Order: sequence, then C-alpha cells, then structure tokens
Amino acid sequence: PNHHPDPTIPANLESLIATVQETGAEAGVALDGDGDRIGAVDSTGRIVWGDELLILYAGPILARRPGEAVVFDVKCSSRLAEAIDAMGGRPVMSPTGHSLVRANLVAENAPLAGELSGHIFFADGYLGYDDAIYAAARLLHLLASDSRTLAKRMAEIPASIATPELRIGCTDEEKFEIVETLRAHFREKYETIEVDGVRINFEKGWGLVRASNTQPVIVCRFEAEDEKSLQAYRDEVYAQLRAFPSVELPDA
Repeated sequence: PNHHPDPTIPANLESLIATVQETGAEAGVALDGDGDRIGAVDSTGRIVWGDELLILYAGPILARRPGEAVVFDVKCSSRLAEAIDAMGGRPVMSPTGHSLVRANLVAENAPLAGELSGHIFFADGYLGYDDAIYAAARLLHLLASDSRTLAKRMAEIPASIATPELRIGCTDEEKFEIVETLRAHFREKYETIEVDGVRINFEKGWGLVRASNTQPVIVCRFEAEDEKSLQAYRDEVYAQLRAFPSVELPDA
C-alpha cells in the first residue's frame, strides 16, 4: 500500500494533497482502514482536522435545531466550543474514545458528535454511528449548498496555533498515577477540566494530559493564541512530566 490508512497523520495525507493540487480539486477526503474515521484537505493543502469538520457540520444542523447539543472529545480545539455557542448550540465535552463519545451523543440526544481523530457521528437524518463514507457525503452536500469553497470556509474559522496529538511513552503501570499527580498539581494553579485526564486552562490557551486507554502512552495536546504561549504551556507541562523516569519525553 501507499501508506498506513490513518488520516490523522499528516504524512499519510501528502499524496492526497498532491493529487488535489495537481487536479485543481476543491477538496480531498481520506478514510481509515475500516471506514469509520475521516480526514479532509482543502485546495491549498491545508488539513481539515476532526474538530474543524465538526464546526463545518454543526452550522446547518444548529440552524435547523437551535439549542441542541454537539458532543466532542476533550482533545478538540476551544474554537469548536466557541463556534457551537455562537451558532446557538450547546457544547458538551466528552472523554476520548469513540464508544464514550457515542454514549454521550445518545445521553444528550445530540444530532452530532465527533472526535479530533475523525470519528464523526450523525444522528441528524442518519443512524448515529461513525460512518466516514456518510461523513464524506455530508461534506460534499455542505460544499454544494453555496458558492464558498472549502478553503474559503476554513479561512472563516478563527485562527489558533495547536499541536497535533502528542503521544509520550511511559509504562502502563504508571500512566494513570502520573496523570493523577499532574491533575492535583495543576488544579492548585489553574482552572481545570477533568472529564478525561486534566485539561488546563491557561491565560491564552490550554494544555491536555491524559492516559491512553489502549497503549502505554500519555497523550498531550496544546493550543494557544501565539507560538510563544504554546511553547510556554508545553514547557510547563513537560517540566512536571520530567519528574517521572519512565516518561519518554522528546529531547526538544
């Protein structure tokens, strides 16, 4: 095969981006191996992540169904919750894990849910499970609804600077204890969200530390208004992680 079928890894989208630009296409869509996760790119080569797709999908749904919930996982951008609020919806943050997100979709009677990883659930005109082929069709339907291209729609989303999902090796035996230690530390200094691990609300952004459900890994993600703040927040979290010998932090 050309590459591993994971649409959340930028290297796996390079050939799709090249084909979109060579052919002058408006958009490209990538699916994972079993067709339950979607990735997308626009005509400029920009990757449209799962939380950004949720912003696009939520607009027409909330226009018809104001006040209803949109469920998303703890790794998603703060821009998503802000956009849902602005569109008249109710943002609901969920622990990561497609089964947990779907359970919250059902509990909240939400028309839409999704994860940064590209699991998207439509209970609006569909069956409420993560069908990436259907999600691709909904994206095409959205793009056909008016003259704005995908690149134009992406340019309308407020900008921020964010890391991808950062997967940091550690032992299975210690990962939950490490996250609990960081949770206790940061809740003394900042407002925190503890739906899944600890999401720390800094002055100009946020940082997430959570234990992977399936691997000997601690997952981090950071988002900020500028590069300087992003680096400062990452450094502050990594400084706490360095206290644990089993944590395999990158050198830089």
